[in-house]
Amino acid sequence: MKKLVFPDKFWWGGATSGIQSEGVFFKQHKNMFDYWYELDPDAFFDRVGPGVTSNFYYTYKEDIAQIASLGLNSMRTSIQWSRLIDDFETASVNPDAVDFYNKVIDECVKHNITLVLNLHHFDLPMELYEKYGGWESAHVTDLYAKYAKKAFELFGDRVKYWTTFNEPIVNIEGGYLYKFHYPLLVDGAKACTVMYHINLASAKAIEAFRNTDCFKSGGKIGIVLNLTPAYPRNPEDQKDVKAAQFSDAFFNYSFLDPAVKGCFPKLLMQYLEQEGVLWPHNEKEMEIIKNNTVDFLGVNYYFPRRVKKRESAYTYSCFMPDKYFEEYDMPGKRMNPYRGWEIYPAAIYDIAKIIQDKYGNIPWYIAENGMGVQNEERFKNEEGMIEDDYRIEFYKEHLYYLHKAIQEGANCFGYHVWTPFDCWSFMNAYKNRYGLISVDLATQKRTVKKSGYWMSSVVKQNGFVLD
Repeated sequence: MKKLVFPDKFWWGGATSGIQSEGVFFKQHKNMFDYWYELDPDAFFDRVGPGVTSNFYYTYKEDIAQIASLGLNSMRTSIQWSRLIDDFETASVNPDAVDFYNKVIDECVKHNITLVLNLHHFDLPMELYEKYGGWESAHVTDLYAKYAKKAFELFGDRVKYWTTFNEPIVNIEGGYLYKFHYPLLVDGAKACTVMYHINLASAKAIEAFRNTDCFKSGGKIGIVLNLTPAYPRNPEDQKDVKAAQFSDAFFNYSFLDPAVKGCFPKLLMQYLEQEGVLWPHNEKEMEIIKNNTVDFLGVNYYFPRRVKKRESAYTYSCFMPDKYFEEYDMPGKRMNPYRGWEIYPAAIYDIAKIIQDKYGNIPWYIAENGMGVQNEERFKNEEGMIEDDYRIEFYKEHLYYLHKAIQEGANCFGYHVWTPFDCWSFMNAYKNRYGLISVDLATQKRTVKKSGYWMSSVVKQNGFVLD
């Protein structure tokens, strides 16, 4: 047996989001999921929509105290743009929302929990989509920067860590390519425009942050990216390798390069220009992206991509990234059958080495890592605790590879699980549960799972014994 010890002051925590935990209480505007659920509730598992969440709007005191009782020293959540801002053009604020977020922040301060506040978690206000086309519009990037500036001014005296977006590529995959987020389009050209504008919006928010007292007093700003490294079917086959390179350029480096290096991958721009879908841009905008890179990265990791050269017919009538690769079922791969995702912990090590070797070893942390399981009530013991040994093993395996990378010089400063307490997960609603703490939706009763107690012991030891 070997004990894995992590660096001093390592972040041990969990992540959630406003849209998935707060509920819709007292919001003045709908976001795109609020609207989609009203339009088509059948699209959501068991017809459970964003109004049925973990009720954090009312239970934030108890939830933060319970997180603190487990010893977790950090937490990420998000501000809902549709909650905080009353008038999107002027960025005038909603008093109730300001009061709520102030109370959440103060509770975290009270319990010595480092709070990371994210500004966008798939929750574009619907009004901005109806009026301008959402992230298809450059004007929305300016409105987003105004919103970000207002948030920094309101909360930057106590919140020292900010992120501009969570998993921005998912806005593109879900809304403009594969139809699992509203507006449910299949339009590669629009997808590329949205990709550009979200990168521009992030840079504009960072530019605004650099002029705040929060930044001047040591505050930091980053972005949270879900990285899904592409592994070629045959590393000796150059066509498979090129397929993996394109997949990485589109799904990973399209946000990683601008965030850290201030520019887009040349390979990606070559392909998109060749396809006639390279976004319209100007030098002023490119300078904003170049000059406003992040202080740190959050990395969400769940699964890899297994890719090969395209061998089946390409059936889309428009450009889609799938033109240059396709995924394949690798024999013998481990799967989470409930989510349909491969379990491949070694990819965390590979991601760490990519950041270390190709991105200047920028400070970063695991901002999400977790395992969703359906019908967890099956594993409830006589005392009412869910014995989720499968989740503990999942964490152990991933932390092993993370620790290995840190030992080799990776500049990783933390590990956040998804999620502290069971929360609503968009189309999946509550089909799969991820929390360290279970939530009974009918009673809102919270019960710590076995994994929660295990994580508590990890925090106390700043590591764990590897069996």
